[in-house]
Amino acid sequence: QELPETVLLKFFRPENTPVPARPTPEQLSNLIKTSLHYPESFNHSFHQKSLCLVPVTLLLSNCSQAVVDVMIDLRHKPTSSEALEIHGSFTWLGQTQYKLQLRGQEVYSLQLKACFVHTGVYNLGTPRVFAKLVDQVTLFETSQQNSMPALIIINNI
Repeated sequence: QELPETVLLKFFRPENTPVPARPTPEQLSNLIKTSLHYPESFNHSFHQKSLCLVPVTLLLSNCSQAVVDVMIDLRHKPTSSEALEIHGSFTWLGQTQYKLQLRGQEVYSLQLKACFVHTGVYNLGTPRVFAKLVDQVTLFETSQQNSMPALIIINNI
């Protein structure tokens, strides 16, 4: 009995393979996911110490497989008077700008300190985060989508 003839498979690749499409602005604005971790409320004796310092962790997650340049700016303040009336004003202590590089899927934890001089409800969601792909030749990073307000209650004891 004769064996069936073996046929070699040939794989063809078109010569003009498409260049990967540039990421859309929406994709670029979702490279980094941020979340703030802090106590929901914080008790402080303003009579003993006029400045109330609260530790806050900013968690940055690279949602892409690519290496991403990240810039964090803490100097941003809400401009609308309504935001100030509701939340009041506070200050981030220490360094106000950070530049770092996150590998694909990397999560980075940044330790911050918020400084308050009065009791009240404050929105800690003021850090602005910008990102760009490392191999992207652009002058400006894309602003990353901001999450929901991050409210903290400062109480006097």
